[in-house]
Amino acid sequence: MSASGGTRAIVAALAANLAIAAAKFVAFLFSGSSSMLAESVHSLADSGNQGLLLLGGKKAQREATPQHPFGYGRERYIYAFLVSIVLFSVGGMFAIYEGYEKISHPHPIEAWYWPVGVLLFAIIAESFSFRTAIKEANQIRGGLSWTAFVRRAKAPELPVVLLEDFGALIGLVLALGGVGLALLTGNGVWDGIGTLCIGVLLILIALVLAAETKSLLLGESAGVEDVRKIEAAVVDGETVTGLIHMRTLHLGPEELLVAAKIAVQHDDTAAEVARAINAAEERIRDAVPIARVIYLEPDIYSEKKAAEGDDPAKTPGGTGH
Repeated sequence: MSASGGTRAIVAALAANLAIAAAKFVAFLFSGSSSMLAESVHSLADSGNQGLLLLGGKKAQREATPQHPFGYGRERYIYAFLVSIVLFSVGGMFAIYEGYEKISHPHPIEAWYWPVGVLLFAIIAESFSFRTAIKEANQIRGGLSWTAFVRRAKAPELPVVLLEDFGALIGLVLALGGVGLALLTGNGVWDGIGTLCIGVLLILIALVLAAETKSLLLGESAGVEDVRKIEAAVVDGETVTGLIHMRTLHLGPEELLVAAKIAVQHDDTAAEVARAINAAEERIRDAVPIARVIYLEPDIYSEKKAAEGDDPAKTPGGTGH
C-alpha cells in the first residue's frame, strides 16, 4: 500500500481501538452499562475494520495474472466496502438492540467511576488516532474541503479511518452523556437512549461509507485535474493534432487506465503514427504517473462527420470523456 493509503493512520487506529475495546469491556463488567457494552463492540468492530483495510492493501499488491490481467488494485475497494457492512451489522445493529433492551429493562449503573474513567481515556486515545488520520489526509487533500475529500478520494483507507474516528469520538460523547444522565437521574433509561443514539450514528456512517465505496467499485474516472493533464499531454501539434475522445478508469487507487482516440495527419505513415503513439504515451505517464495502462487509437479527424454525428463519442471528430 502506498503512503497515500494511510497505513500509519490505520495502524494508529487499530492500536487505539484494541486498547479502548478492552478498557470498555472491563468497564461494562464492573458497571453493567449498556452504553459501555455497545461501545466495546463498536471498538472491536473498528479494530476488525482496520484489519480488513490492511488485508485489502496487502492483497492489492499481487501481480497481474492471465485471469486478472489488470491486477488486483480493486481489492482495496472491496475490503473498504466490507468495512461498511461490518460497521452496520456488528456495530450499529448491536447497539440498537442493546439500547432497546436497556430501555425496556432499565437498571442503575454500578461503580460509575469505571465507565466515566474509561470513556475519558477512550476520548484521549481516539483523539490521538483522529489527529494521525488528519495529518495523513492533509498531505494529499490539497485545497479540498473534508466533505469533498471523502467523496473524491480514490484511495479508500483514509476516508474510512477518518469517518470511523470521527464517529467514534461522537459515540464516546453520546455514551458519556447517557451514562452521566443515568447517574444524575438514577434512571438507567438514559443509558439505553445513549446506546440507541450510538447505533443510529454507526448506521449513518456505514451508509455513507457504503455509498462512496460502491462508486469506487463500479469504476470511477480520473479526477478533473488529471483529465486536464492527460488532455494537454496527448496532443503535440505535429503528428497528434487533436484528441477526438477519451475514457479513463481507475483500476485501483494508484493505477489508471486511459483509452483515447487521437487525430493524426492523413498522410502520415504507419511508422510515424506508431512513433507518435509511443511518444504520446510517454507524455501521459510523465504528466500523470498513475496512468499505467494506456490504449491510443489513431484516426483521421473530420469536421464534417463530427458535425453530422448523433453520438460524438462514436464519430471521428467527436469529443467526450
